[in-house]
Formats: sequence, structure tokens, C-alpha cells
Amino acid sequence: MKKILVINGHPNPESLNHALASAYIRGAEISGAHIEYLIISELNFNPNLRYGYQQRTELEPDLLAAWEKIQWADHLVWVHPVWWGGLPALMKGFIDRLFLPGMAFRYRENSVWWDKLLKGKTAHIITTMDQPGWYYFLFFGQPSINQLKKSTLEFCGVSPVKVTRLGIIKTASAETIQKWIHKAEILGKKLT
Repeated sequence: MKKILVINGHPNPESLNHALASAYIRGAEISGAHIEYLIISELNFNPNLRYGYQQRTELEPDLLAAWEKIQWADHLVWVHPVWWGGLPALMKGFIDRLFLPGMAFRYRENSVWWDKLLKGKTAHIITTMDQPGWYYFLFFGQPSINQLKKSTLEFCGVSPVKVTRLGIIKTASAETIQKWIHKAEILGKKLT
């Protein structure tokens, strides 16, 4: 049975991102996967990596529980909006605080290389934006996707990382939004 952790990075429980995450979960449950759901905005933690990597800040209980779920999962599904070309601040803080040396990766002594401690896991990013996905890629270089996919997940060994871009949100009709929600459910059924 595939173990899937859905991580929702949108702080608003009434958002399209929450509907997409719920639809993905419905689809995955139909396919028999074991699902855990993590809503970052419901966690109690300080998102500020106060000392960088010079001094470790103790992880709050909610972050410790979140890390256990990340370690447990075979597949990570990240659902988030693109805000100002990047990730929501709380989601970025969640990553800063958890994807630490010795946990998600390990620097090698006297080397520019590192060990990827999350090898064996796969991921899917489902992201919403107020521009077409092709425009975000072509004109802006898709910075939030590069940051999460390449600079975080793949850096730590998660591979492959698939991406689904949904937009333009602000002008989408109710019918288009329902199609996107249905698409998220199909992705869940396929366990991708």
C-alpha cells in the first residue's frame, strides 16, 4: 500500500488549494493508498530559521510530528499557490525549519558534495497561479517550482518530482475550477 503525505501550503481553508488537496486525497483513498494530510497553517511553529545553519533551533512538537510524516511517506504531494513568483511565507518557513543538514541531507566533510537523505521518495507539486503555466515558465523561469523541486526536494534525493500548474485562477470560470478539482482527484487515483 502506497503511503502518501499531502502537504497543503495555502493558509486559507476556503481556498482552491484546499479543494484540490481534498480531491487528491479522495482519489488516492479510492486507489487504496494510506494517506496523511498536513496543513502547514494549522501547525504551531516559528517559521524563522533564526540562526541559519550556525546554531540549531529546537524543533517544536508540530514540526517533529510533521517530520515523522515526511519520513513515513513514500510520496509527497505539495499543494500551494504561487505568490509573487514564490512560495507562501509560512510554507517557506516550514521548509527552512525542517529540511536541515543531518535530517534531509548531509554535507560531506571537506567536499562540495552532499548525501541525499530522502532518497527513495517521489513527489508531485500541484500549484495554482494567476497566470498561465507556460507564461510563468517562459517569462519568469518558474522560480517557486525550481525552488521546491530542484533546490529542495531533488537536492535531498526525492525523485522524480512531477509538476501540475493550474492557472489563471482569478479569471477561471466555475466550470474550469471544477475541471481542475476533478483533475486533482484523477491524479490521486493514479497515485502520482
